[in-house]
Amino acid sequence: MTDKLPAAVPLWVPDDARRSQALITAFEAWLARERGLRFDHYEELWRWSVDDAEGFWSSILQFFDLHFFQPPQRMLGHSQMPNASWFPGARLNFVAQMLRHTALTTPAVVYESEAMGTGELSWPELRRQVASVAATLRSLGVSEGDRVAGYLPNIPQTLVAFLAAASLGAVWALCAPDMGPLSVGDRFRQIAPKVLVAVDGYRFAGKPFDRRAALGEILAGLPSVQAVLWVTHLDAQAEPVPTAAPLHWIPWAQAVAGEHELQPQALPPDHPLWILYSSGTTGLPKPIVHGHGGVLANGMVNMVLHNDLHPGDRVLWAVNTSWMVWNAHIMSLLGGATVVLYDGSVTGAGPEPDWGHLWRLAGRTQVQFFGAGAAIHQQCMKADVMPAQIADLSALKTLGSTGSPLSPEACGWLYSAVKPDLWLNVVSGGTDLAGGFLVGLPTLPVYLGEMQCRALGARVESWSDEAQPVIDEVGELVCVNPLPSMPLYFWGDDDGSRLRESYFETFQDAAGQPVWRHGDWLRLVPRPEAIGGVIYGRSDATINRQGVRMGTAELYRVVEQLEEVADSLVVDLEYLGQPSWMALFVQLRPGLTLDEPLRQRIRQALRSGLSVRHVPDDIVQVGAIPRTITGKKLELPVKKLMLGHAPDKVVRRDALAQPESLDWFIEFAARHLSQRSASA
Repeated sequence: MTDKLPAAVPLWVPDDARRSQALITAFEAWLARERGLRFDHYEELWRWSVDDAEGFWSSILQFFDLHFFQPPQRMLGHSQMPNASWFPGARLNFVAQMLRHTALTTPAVVYESEAMGTGELSWPELRRQVASVAATLRSLGVSEGDRVAGYLPNIPQTLVAFLAAASLGAVWALCAPDMGPLSVGDRFRQIAPKVLVAVDGYRFAGKPFDRRAALGEILAGLPSVQAVLWVTHLDAQAEPVPTAAPLHWIPWAQAVAGEHELQPQALPPDHPLWILYSSGTTGLPKPIVHGHGGVLANGMVNMVLHNDLHPGDRVLWAVNTSWMVWNAHIMSLLGGATVVLYDGSVTGAGPEPDWGHLWRLAGRTQVQFFGAGAAIHQQCMKADVMPAQIADLSALKTLGSTGSPLSPEACGWLYSAVKPDLWLNVVSGGTDLAGGFLVGLPTLPVYLGEMQCRALGARVESWSDEAQPVIDEVGELVCVNPLPSMPLYFWGDDDGSRLRESYFETFQDAAGQPVWRHGDWLRLVPRPEAIGGVIYGRSDATINRQGVRMGTAELYRVVEQLEEVADSLVVDLEYLGQPSWMALFVQLRPGLTLDEPLRQRIRQALRSGLSVRHVPDDIVQVGAIPRTITGKKLELPVKKLMLGHAPDKVVRRDALAQPESLDWFIEFAARHLSQRSASA
């Protein structure tokens, strides 16, 4: 936690043309012209955006000419977190804004899929398909507040189904088809969907994956589902899945056929738009509900303004549909950009992994913006890929990275191997707010290993354990003021207790009001142009694999069902500049020894029951899993030990049921840190 920061020499400085053409430059000119507001540098603009919520958010609504059926009476009603209310009195629909760009001649969607080939959708065709599927859903009785869920990969049908459901005021939820029945069931059972949109399977790395058996298990556990929109993605002739209860199966071709008028429902701003699944360390995954108004407003700031997206720009993010970045990616449509959807392996469909595959895809589709998880960039670097030599990247202007910290070495590699005149836009936020806290801006320099600035409207600070703001020191990432896209609530959390426990019970401000604690280690870095930031990984026990956050409870359910396993504990560690590492510690029944066949059985159980992301890097046998007197596993203390925290600062031994059980982990952590330092 004491890593030295790189020297304050920019990797990249925008030229005059990039500055003058930037959307943020147009916004500042608008503020000067329409509001008489002028700012000498970004930090002044940011300070105004967090000090004057009414002024800032009203300027966003007006500058982007956001569509409202009925305008808000003001920007922020009740301002206390976690129950802040935004845009009181307004009536709107997220989809009305998304699909208002039908006059554009550039495509709305370009896609490439291992299973369905390539193609594109125009803006009018996208609108037509959304209207048709909305009419199909309406004929099935779907109305405001009903849930529509997807078991779908990153294909156009997924986007169309979401927009159709949201236009009706239905609430959308989505899981990727590589997730197992247990994971999907744990998520969808909580929300009781009325309609499921599902594929028969998918292709990945050149191999077909038939998911009909898994889909049958999912449907068996979802008695609320009355109909399935059936997307035959893998096999055009695939028959519907046999189920015990009768279901109405509608082929996608039928659902999307015909000419219908799109009629987005006029909804209050806090009407649920979608449910994203984050995870705690106990219990089921948390169903996070975001609203139409909040996602629209914050999406314009995060995904359009900060990402500098102009109408017609092509945007490609390498995403899985279980990852919040899928939602962030499709929000590019809000600004009239073209989304490039990729469905397949990031290393291509060949027999051997090809880390140049995504770069050639970016070249073929001539994207201006290409984004991927930091782990993908770092794998490309390790594989000695030279994107500039293997792909036509003449259109590429911006590189995005998120999901985990991007090492300084990978930052340098991107500039040397991809393109020297490139804006590297590294962002960090979360599923929790469907957006970013630390973001980029094309008018600011890029410094090695850092994110450029704090997002407009987000009063992000780094706090010590004593709840004091710190600069140039590692502390807890907090957000002191409300943001429009913070969760409305967790589905089923009727008294709000899970929401408060997740974000608002650690810190309070000077007035005693709750402050959002995000669960990341953050160092804010003062630079001449703005205060940037470095994320040092998670400060809690949440698993974050390839950008998809997962709880530990569902993993334990699978592992501890195995007869040999008496108890288990998992930690997921992120190290700045080094690969992440997830370890599963297992306590076996007396007399048993962990051998390779048992390791393989554990891995296979996690892969099939949950997903490949749940498979740990290492499985280690321990004598006992440390627990508190009340029976809680010591996930966070063990994680802190692995990150080098002093044992006496991590946990009180008198709070443990078996204090001696911690001794093994203290010794193991010391060995692990020593080995990691030696290999760094």
